Amino acid sequence: MSQLINAELVDLDLTASTKEEAARLLAQRMVSESRVTDLEGFLGDVAAREEQMPTGLEGGIGIPHCRSAHVTEPTLAFGRATTPVDFGATDGPADLIFLIAAPDGADSDHLTILSSLARHLMDGEFTGALRAAADPEQAAALIRGDASAEETTPAPAAAASSEGGSPAPDESSTEPREGATGDPEPRESDPRDEAASLPESPENTSGEAHTPGAAPSTGEGRPFRIVGVTSCPTGIAHTYMAAESLERAAGEAGAEIVVETQGSAGFERLAPDVIAAADGVIFAHDVEVREKERFAGKPTVDVGVKAAINRPAELIEEVRGKAERGESSAPASVAPMDNEAESGDGFGTRLRKWLMTGVSYMVPFVAAGGLLIALSFALGGYEITEAKSVADHFVWTEVHSWAALLNQVGSLAFSFLVPVLAGYIAYGMADRPGLVPGFVGGAIAVQIEAGFLGGLVAGLLAGAVVMAIQKVNIPPVLRGIMPVVVIPLISSAVVGTLMFVVIGTPIATAQKAMTDWLGGLTGANAILLGLLIGLMMCFDLGGPVNKVAYAFATGGIATADPGNGSLMVMAAAMGAGMVPPLGMALATTVRGKLFNKAERENGKAAWVLGASFITEGAIPFAAADPLRVIPSSMAGGAVTGALTMTFGSTLRAPHGGIFVVPLIGTPLLYLVAIAAGTAVTAALVILLKGVGARKHAADGREADRNVQPGATTGAGAAQADPGSANGTDGKVGVPA
Repeated sequence: MSQLINAELVDLDLTASTKEEAARLLAQRMVSESRVTDLEGFLGDVAAREEQMPTGLEGGIGIPHCRSAHVTEPTLAFGRATTPVDFGATDGPADLIFLIAAPDGADSDHLTILSSLARHLMDGEFTGALRAAADPEQAAALIRGDASAEETTPAPAAAASSEGGSPAPDESSTEPREGATGDPEPRESDPRDEAASLPESPENTSGEAHTPGAAPSTGEGRPFRIVGVTSCPTGIAHTYMAAESLERAAGEAGAEIVVETQGSAGFERLAPDVIAAADGVIFAHDVEVREKERFAGKPTVDVGVKAAINRPAELIEEVRGKAERGESSAPASVAPMDNEAESGDGFGTRLRKWLMTGVSYMVPFVAAGGLLIALSFALGGYEITEAKSVADHFVWTEVHSWAALLNQVGSLAFSFLVPVLAGYIAYGMADRPGLVPGFVGGAIAVQIEAGFLGGLVAGLLAGAVVMAIQKVNIPPVLRGIMPVVVIPLISSAVVGTLMFVVIGTPIATAQKAMTDWLGGLTGANAILLGLLIGLMMCFDLGGPVNKVAYAFATGGIATADPGNGSLMVMAAAMGAGMVPPLGMALATTVRGKLFNKAERENGKAAWVLGASFITEGAIPFAAADPLRVIPSSMAGGAVTGALTMTFGSTLRAPHGGIFVVPLIGTPLLYLVAIAAGTAVTAALVILLKGVGARKHAADGREADRNVQPGATTGAGAAQADPGSANGTDGKVGVPA
């Protein structure tokens, strides 16, 4: 096994103005060491991870990381930035940047070392020593564990650079310990040190290292006991840093904690007796906690993983307060979509997350059902809806039978749309206990013809009812049956009653009115609606606003006999959604010098993505230059949406791009509308980037005139590629 980091992977004078540029410079070192096989592909994986959640940490640290098929072996590159780079931390930019690269099949030994580094980052003397390191070999040795902070940092410098005054890591370790926790105070005997030597389970770097949870006595005056779970999308860094942060805070507060790190190599389950003896639970996670029901009935604090890193002491006090007040939770007292929510999130933010949960689960049913129905119409005509059930009559050699089969399967898939929407809105609000009343409410909405609106209301209603029931203080003897018997029974009865006899009829009336309005759209009203849909589809390129517009369009065609207006809305949504990637692809083809190499490569893929109605294909361009790309995309999308309405184009398939053009009403004019929007987007982004390039070039010439001969400026160094708008902006287009 080669070293995780060596001197060639260290840059103590990293000069970068953006996190993308910093990642690129460090990744290039990995390529030169043959640790990464495809630079652009790897950077794309890094950027995709960065989009899930910023990787900046308080204390001036950035830890971009990912698992990638382009990595040959687990590798870490370190850069000490001359000018701090913004990685999204709340306290400002980072000067210590660690790029962690793990192969898709990274072995547990290497992942243990990575987790050990993540824990050491919580040690002020460790980071102080890195800031004071004199040469790359010294920094690499410190990161590997071949040298301690005292050995690499003079005492005064170490004291000055240790922000939190944390003691140094254990000096006795000259090799990187698998599972080392970076404990702030070396002790003669620490149970965590014993568990840290277990190579077969990297997750022992967390709670399994604490023996206090092993069924301690329950006598008077015993410490407050906590169990916790930490996890992040990649399971490499934040997972273990959160565990370390909680362990330190618990020690300072006089509490005992055992943390289960659900990392990328699996996890070691906490022993049942450890959970049973705990007084409270802390979940710090950005992906769903696995086997969450093990912690049923305990006072629980549920937050995002970064909250445990940034404010662990508050979480300790919060769970202690809940325990003192006798508050308890069902297995899922906080919804999955609230995992990333901080306490300051308002109701509007939470409502958007709940609705997007339902929409995200509904979309695959829309795509599958809609495309099957569209194919059935292509094979058998619109009258195929009147065919007999294929269960009673099916001839293998008849095209008509196959068309009927596709239509009936697609129609059944469509029949789940509203129940799935309602069920997963409730799931987003109340986790699994919300599924039953949500699906029941959605099915009732279908039966009373309340449609898409009925599903929205039923889902919100079901989630609210379950959340209300979960707030009731239940006797301990009943807690075990709450999630499987009591909550589904009571919530389904309440939601069913309200949907059938109280709010269902008014909602059905409103749904019919909206359907009739869409069916009667003509002239200016239709054009304005198409323009609005086009703007929404291109505003955030696959984000919440885009999904709202798409859900509105698909909800209109998710009926047995959608009106012409609903079919026009669907056509406008898909056409506008194709424009951003197609526009970027055209722009990179026409004026490639305005884009860097990575963006030009992305432009080639954007042709296919746009043609397939994958709006997210424009995200790499928007991430690198949002102020030029997003307005240009919105303008082109608005043009396409308005033109499709003007031409009266219709669409029965909810997805497919140009591959379902034969199923589109007035297909040639529809393609004209898409081409017009693509041209508008390309022209605008070329114009805006060209103006920006000229302005930066002029600023550079002015700066050169103001600099004495022989002087070197950071601005001049940054303009390495005067022909590239992104080069002059200091931005690097990393594929998302």
